[in-house]
Amino acid sequence: MPPLPNLSPIRLATTSSGSNHRRRGVMSHVWPAAFRTLGLLAVFGWMTLAFAPSVSAQMPSQSQIDEAMQVDLPTDPATLIAMVGQSPILLGELNPKIESRIQSVIENAGQEIPENQIKFARVRMLRGLLAQTIQNRMMRESFLLDQVATETADKRREAEATMQAKARQMFFESEVPELRKQYEADSLADLDDELRKKGTSLAAREREFIDAMLGHLYIRGKVNRDPSVSLAEIHEYYTTHQDEFYRKSRARWEQITVMYSNFPSKQAAYDAIWEMGREAFFGGNMQAIAREKSQEPFASDGGIHDWTNQGALASEILDKEIFTIPTGAMSQIIEDVDAYHIIRVTEREQEGIVPLADVQDDIRKILRDEKIEKAQTEALADVQRRVPVWTIFPEDVPGAKPLPQVAARFPNRQ
Repeated sequence: MPPLPNLSPIRLATTSSGSNHRRRGVMSHVWPAAFRTLGLLAVFGWMTLAFAPSVSAQMPSQSQIDEAMQVDLPTDPATLIAMVGQSPILLGELNPKIESRIQSVIENAGQEIPENQIKFARVRMLRGLLAQTIQNRMMRESFLLDQVATETADKRREAEATMQAKARQMFFESEVPELRKQYEADSLADLDDELRKKGTSLAAREREFIDAMLGHLYIRGKVNRDPSVSLAEIHEYYTTHQDEFYRKSRARWEQITVMYSNFPSKQAAYDAIWEMGREAFFGGNMQAIAREKSQEPFASDGGIHDWTNQGALASEILDKEIFTIPTGAMSQIIEDVDAYHIIRVTEREQEGIVPLADVQDDIRKILRDEKIEKAQTEALADVQRRVPVWTIFPEDVPGAKPLPQVAARFPNRQ
């Protein structure tokens, strides 16, 4: 593990809760009773506020709320909350965005929100945003490592400055014009003012853009976005996943219907469907008749029913006829429980294994996506091996070390 760089100008974050608050993640399963006093607006606001990209979106349990309450968060913007390789992350980089979101929810809640709930949201947001920022910095650091390899520190700084200059140019050429248009800003100063109202700034957006771009370049260099898939691989997948390609009998058809309830008598309904059938038979267009006169949910679409599995219909009578009559021909009038129908089955397939030729392209896409995902996973694992991370929440980042303990080994390095 390489030593930390000079930390003397930066305050180190500490927490009064020791290691206890690090045993579990920040997500959980159900809202405690005390939280149900919030109105729906506030509840949904907190759900939006307390995002954590590294975990699933579930409601917090009481134990995890209590755990968050024990965390003594730093307040000084200059506090170091994570170190990614040689790149520090300060509280001031993340806190404005968090506080802006919290303030927005408070203003829109319409009622006073207890301080412990605000504290919980603040802790959870910081952990989620910090984990996301660390991941972006790790990929950025990996990209820079690839560029300089084993060069000296001076060479690294030179390469980093060159890359940042190019990325900064792209930011001002592509991103800034869009931001100015979005916020209707006449100048960069106006744009910065508008961004600060949202809890960020032009400098922060530039930093995020550069991290994201360099991280994208790293992943793009490690992951083939269009890997080849051989016929042998497709055939192997097909033979080992036969259950996925089993298909029940299914059919597509056209239908016209009259409901008994829409006529004074059942005979009147019969006369109406008979007349529709005569028009469709001699005119040759069931779809036009369905749009004009049919009384079933698909009438506006011309009575067209797309692929439907045998046994899926509520009407057993109609289901039986669809999978019995010859395809291409109009049926006789079908008497159902609450309606008369006339149908024409346009296509029908028997149950069985779908032929390989019909699913070959789908399998190729599945295998292609699997290869891309595997390459991305391997690339991220390589990032974790190459880039050391110290953070105040080490349990949120695989392989990370606790920041205070590590930093203590390098006191006042100059």
